[in-house]
Amino acid sequence: MLTLYHAPKSRSSRIVTLLMALDAMSKVDIRLTDIPRQDGSGARDPNNPHPEGKVPLLVTEDGEMIRESNAIMLYLTDRFPSDLAPAVGAPGRGTYLSWLFWYGNVLEPAYVHQIAGLSHPALTATFRGMPEAVAYLVAGLGEGREFLMGDHFSAADLLIASPFLWFPEATPDVPVIRDWVARCGAEPVMKETASFDAKALQDMGRVPV
Repeated sequence: MLTLYHAPKSRSSRIVTLLMALDAMSKVDIRLTDIPRQDGSGARDPNNPHPEGKVPLLVTEDGEMIRESNAIMLYLTDRFPSDLAPAVGAPGRGTYLSWLFWYGNVLEPAYVHQIAGLSHPALTATFRGMPEAVAYLVAGLGEGREFLMGDHFSAADLLIASPFLWFPEATPDVPVIRDWVARCGAEPVMKETASFDAKALQDMGRVPV
């Protein structure tokens, strides 16, 4: 059985959401773990084998560790085929892969730099900035698309919308993006994940935040 190291209400929550959407929760052993939080709470869990004490971390049956959300999501959507991701060789596969890796390579660095108030020519030359990221996202949602892959919610939507669902105030003030984030947030698995995480926090002796 696969093992997921998960800290409730963290980046690993989107992996739980994906497992729920894939109807694969029963096929993964979810190990609750603590992590250091930005507010100073939490701590590194010595039972978490992630080299940096982070989440998510997926461990395969043969003990191979898979790190980084987009890598884990790619592995899971390939292992558990569904309409959340095109299969290898299927139309849209290249678009799907591009969105998954655009998130980690472009959007999240630009997003974090903006939140931290960091600005430097080397950063914008390498990662671009939020204005460019927003323009790319708007273009991807153009031509009346409901979601990034067309008319249905995908793992790419789940990943890329996640920072805006965590921090709605950071959502770009662009109608097409706000409407798309709202559609992603309305997916039933989002509420299911919130309930799962609230119970997990209680099980860990933590008060849900």
